[in-house]
Amino acid sequence: MAKILVYNTVTGNMETFWRNENESMPYVWNNTMRVREFRGSSNSPTLWTTRQAMESWNATRQSYGSPIPFRYAFKRIWEGGHGRTSQHYRGVSFDVGQTLSSSQRRRIHTVASDLGVWGYVEPLSMTPTWVHFDRRYGRGACGGTAGYNTLYRGSKGVYVLILQDCLNTLGYSTAGLDGIFGGATERAVYNFQGDYGLARDGVCGCNTWTQITTLVHGNGPSSTTVN
Repeated sequence: MAKILVYNTVTGNMETFWRNENESMPYVWNNTMRVREFRGSSNSPTLWTTRQAMESWNATRQSYGSPIPFRYAFKRIWEGGHGRTSQHYRGVSFDVGQTLSSSQRRRIHTVASDLGVWGYVEPLSMTPTWVHFDRRYGRGACGGTAGYNTLYRGSKGVYVLILQDCLNTLGYSTAGLDGIFGGATERAVYNFQGDYGLARDGVCGCNTWTQITTLVHGNGPSSTTVN
């Protein structure tokens, strides 16, 4: 049984679902993405994503009109397997079509690009044996649309979940893993910044993200990791 945290981009609320591995992901159309498929190689008992990402999947799958197999979706940042600031750690990124022909992958790429529902569809020249798309939004703390957004008290969503995951794993308690940047998360950021010689403002901007993800990425869970 997996615990699935979903940031509802319509209501602005964090939602919690409990699903078996063979059940459909929340908000997914016609059982076209099961929990075990979204999980991929992750061993985490807790998964997360956004309603917007699931609805982008629905639009792509319905428009394509056939099954879209995929191999990589969710990971937690300490599991690694992707770049240090990958959207896979947000649970909104999909690498698909590895078992399909090149012509089928081209058609998926065209559908995903033409729909305009994804924040980013990677050029096929960069993904010779798969198609990558993700539902990123906003501006990264270090500039551009890549990376993770600046976070501060009152922020909500899957970027906050990555931050809380990092902080807890490093021993800075956020009093849970809920995707809501409250007082405990602010104190954890403030204390982390002080310990690593960063400006102590309780805001997770470019320098704080860089330091914290460098320390956690791919290094496995710790005794203080929260599930």
